[in-house]
Amino acid sequence: MMALVTATVVLTYLDRLNLSIAGKYIQDEFAISLKTMGWILSAFLLGYALSQIPGGYLADRYGPRKVLVVTICWWSVLTAATALAPQMPLRNWFGVAWSFAIVRFLIGIGEAPSIPGYTRVVSAWLGDVHRGFGSSFTQMGIGLGGALTPVLITFIMRHWGWRSAFYVCGSLGIVVAFAWHRYATDRPEDHAGVNAAELALIRAGRAEAQTPRPAKRDAPPWGKMLSSVSVLALVIGYFCQGFPIYFYHTWFFIYLVRARGFSLTEGGTWGTTPYLAIAILAPIGGSFSDFAAKRLGKKIGRKVAVWLGMFCSAALLWAGGHAGNKVTAILLLAAAAGFNMFGAATFWAACIDLSERFSASLAGLMNTFGNLGGWLSPIVTAYVATNLGWTAALTLASVVTLVSGLSWIFIDTTKPLTKEA
Repeated sequence: MMALVTATVVLTYLDRLNLSIAGKYIQDEFAISLKTMGWILSAFLLGYALSQIPGGYLADRYGPRKVLVVTICWWSVLTAATALAPQMPLRNWFGVAWSFAIVRFLIGIGEAPSIPGYTRVVSAWLGDVHRGFGSSFTQMGIGLGGALTPVLITFIMRHWGWRSAFYVCGSLGIVVAFAWHRYATDRPEDHAGVNAAELALIRAGRAEAQTPRPAKRDAPPWGKMLSSVSVLALVIGYFCQGFPIYFYHTWFFIYLVRARGFSLTEGGTWGTTPYLAIAILAPIGGSFSDFAAKRLGKKIGRKVAVWLGMFCSAALLWAGGHAGNKVTAILLLAAAAGFNMFGAATFWAACIDLSERFSASLAGLMNTFGNLGGWLSPIVTAYVATNLGWTAALTLASVVTLVSGLSWIFIDTTKPLTKEA
């Protein structure tokens, strides 16, 4: 199941990042300004952020398998339709830029249940002592997807044009949706390939003897969530985590080409480096989180994992933004992305620690704020870079990353919101 989760995260980020790679071609073909492209890139984030809480609730209520099959098909069809956005009636009504933005907004709605759904899978399929490592599979998939996207999309665009890139991404999504329909189950107890010994290992350390079924009748404890200091600090921290990481998802390729002087081919190659760093450091961060929780206690151990990741990331972002040599700058910025996700895995583990039964709903709440930060990121980055320069934009991202780490002063993962957790 975790291999399927990782593969699906690769797909989600392939579909999420393809526009940032194709953006230069689209800008040139349709005379779209830098600031307008920032709004187009942010349209996905707005739809994605606004739909996180409903998406997490659906995953808790109906189970991740059903929800993911439907939503993967949804966003895959719309990804393919991105290539047709300039020819859609929307262009006649709103203009070509808004046509792209509306399609991306709808893709964001479709992808919204994905990450909360994966959190529900981790909650069901991995025991308490492996939550940090299990949560890091999502972050590792982000790294693999991000590393693959520049190479694959630039190759397709170079040979067949930017429209073909969206057709390929959409087709891959249908294949992944079929895999979820054919092979996935919501609970390990329902999977034919899981034996008794594996079930015993999964259940170790849980409050409940069996994996909770989808909560079709029980409502998430929204009141407890919204009144919890730990939850409020968690969502603020993840808002600040999302802001810098979406610089890589939206502007990094364009930054390499326009600010650092790389060619398109070089940009595609160097554009993979942050995601390779994420793929390496995210599982290390998740494993470290579990190790630290075991050695120092869950309350302190989870904090230490986040602090190490976010404080290192903040320092590296600042250094990369101020570096004179372009290769040194890219390597520093790549390491900053890796350490960001080193710490991010613990945020997702905390959702399970605080509310195992409604982990997808809490993850949806947290990810709403993370993606609101992500939605603001390309807009604010474009404004700051245009008026003050890219160094100032990266310095701002460094400060926001620091705040993300500091938020964990107020988080206690040893105090679950409900008895079921």
